[in-house]
Amino acid sequence: MCTPTTSRAEIVGDLLGWYDANARDLPWRVGPAARAAGQRPDPYRVWLSEVMLQQTTVAVVRDYFLRFTRLWPTVGELAAAPEARVLGEWAGLGYYARARNLVKCARVVAGERGGRFPDTRDGLIGLPGIGPYTAAAIAAIAFDRPEAVVDGNVERVLARLFAIATPLPAAKAELRRRAQELTPTRRPGDFAQAMMDLGATVCTPKSPACGTCPLRAPCRARSAGTAADLPRRVARRPRPVRRGIVWIARSEDGALWLERRPEKGLLGGMLGWPGTAWGESEPDDTPPFAADWQTLPGEVRHTFTHFHLILTVRHAELPAGFLPQTGFLVPARSFRPSDLPSVMRKAYDLWRGR
Repeated sequence: MCTPTTSRAEIVGDLLGWYDANARDLPWRVGPAARAAGQRPDPYRVWLSEVMLQQTTVAVVRDYFLRFTRLWPTVGELAAAPEARVLGEWAGLGYYARARNLVKCARVVAGERGGRFPDTRDGLIGLPGIGPYTAAAIAAIAFDRPEAVVDGNVERVLARLFAIATPLPAAKAELRRRAQELTPTRRPGDFAQAMMDLGATVCTPKSPACGTCPLRAPCRARSAGTAADLPRRVARRPRPVRRGIVWIARSEDGALWLERRPEKGLLGGMLGWPGTAWGESEPDDTPPFAADWQTLPGEVRHTFTHFHLILTVRHAELPAGFLPQTGFLVPARSFRPSDLPSVMRKAYDLWRGR
């Protein structure tokens, strides 16, 4: 299962020894020394961090996590928060369905489960927004369940350790099997975090630091000189480009015309500027109502997971007493740019700097 000369126990022992000396200091983590002294991770903080870290980097998540736990220190306090406030604080993290599911999950845990998270992967996976990976991560890190936790960093470590040449995503099943075989029954939470840390700090995508790696001896890719080439990936198709128009209108007293986007779909439930649909053809530029609409120079560019977006920004001043038939006016004193998702904030910044 492992390598001809290194046993599973040696790999696990070497990795945990390295982690004990080199674990990253993260605000949601109980480090190995504190854990050995009997401090247990808070499942709420583990869950919150794992949801935030989905398709987002540690560097970006850190400040968001600190702000969320300052505003809502417990799952009960998060459950009681207005969803709009949570979405506003989430703005900039992207993938806003995660924020809506965050609130739903908090309310289930606080209401139906008395504030206690399930302590098994199978129990966790039924909660809103918790899929197989997140359930395994919470079960391992918060409750020391021997679950295989396989994120992108771990995939890279395993692909190199076992010289798995099958490209991703086809290799995922084998990588998960290898991870499960390695996962120990003793300290599985520390083991999961050690694998993540190794991939993030040593076994990096480019120029891996093989000379300082605790698994350099059994690593088959290092021996073969192919570490930097793994894991292999199927070439991605180019992202299509979509276009749209947003309309920014301000009343005489400074109130701004906004809308709340539909619950389903991109940016669901978030505040935004009214605008056209986003498509690969030129958008319909018919104004939403009669006004002296002006087109701002420049454009907004934003990249989503599956496409690039280019937005034209048009703006106008509303006549006194005018109320749009759709959307709503937000008084200047109540408007917070931070409540907007990133793409809408880019449009605001372009308008503000005109």
